Amino acid sequence: MTKSERFGMIERMLLSRRRVSFAEMRQRLDVSRATLHRDLRDLRERMRVPIVCDRDTGTYRIDSRVERYELPGAWFSAGEIHALLSMQQLLVALDTGGLLAEHVGPLRQRLLGMLECASDSAGDIARRVRILSAAARTYAPQHFQRIAAALMERRRLRIEYAARGTGAVSQREISPQRLTHYRDNWYLDAWCHLRDEPRRFAVDAIKNVKTIDAAAREIPEADLDATLGAGYGIFAGIQVQWATLVFTPERARWVAAENWHPGQQGRFLDDGSYQLRLPYSKDPELIMDILKYGPACEVVAPTGLREKVAGLLKAALGRYGDE
Repeated sequence: MTKSERFGMIERMLLSRRRVSFAEMRQRLDVSRATLHRDLRDLRERMRVPIVCDRDTGTYRIDSRVERYELPGAWFSAGEIHALLSMQQLLVALDTGGLLAEHVGPLRQRLLGMLECASDSAGDIARRVRILSAAARTYAPQHFQRIAAALMERRRLRIEYAARGTGAVSQREISPQRLTHYRDNWYLDAWCHLRDEPRRFAVDAIKNVKTIDAAAREIPEADLDATLGAGYGIFAGIQVQWATLVFTPERARWVAAENWHPGQQGRFLDDGSYQLRLPYSKDPELIMDILKYGPACEVVAPTGLREKVAGLLKAALGRYGDE
């Protein structure tokens, strides 16, 4: 049992009962007298837990007159400490471009403080947990903060949005519904009053943001999911098609373990290859994921998707000339 776990057990015993004897705590913890004395001393002096010892009865209690304290790390087992370390590393990765620095920084420090109390080797473990971001795009921190504020306060926004494909900038009035962090980038689901339908906006493509003194239109989550969450990936739409992909036996077990979409259907074929069927509305992201497998993936259906992928592969080959 770790020191952190002992601290947690001691506190729970003292909180659940008015008085606990030294002998009972020793029996529950299965430690020596010296170890329990050190734990009680550390709880009082280092953790500032108001433990009072009644010399006449030989029992211990928590002084209820003292304002509620926090016991860093005491509630965490070894597994939970590892989870906290992963969270701390994830916060580092999420803080792309300093977007959340003002708020994430103090939270990270709080986690580190908890870990220092919970585990003597917290620093060493932290160095062994890595969460790497790939292809994260940068965006203006002030835009993100205004979007988040309007989202929570249920206010409308007026934005300038740059289309990814053409770069054309349009003026939009939107009612923000939810923020999504997907593949290291942020997206805003909102009701677009210009298009009169739900739309998904890449936060990094929003060039200007102004809060409007008007209440946001509320859209049921089920309606958002029906429009924006039916297809594959972040590119969504109402019209859904099904793609059928076949992966070589060498890649079959890797792909079989991957979750591409909640509604996917997969099975192994007789030759050891793997067939994956999944819904999609718009194909850009699906095509990118297909192409990364190169010759290990074949698009079987639909015909339009197969022809598009084949055309892109031929175009890519053409860039290499006669090699």
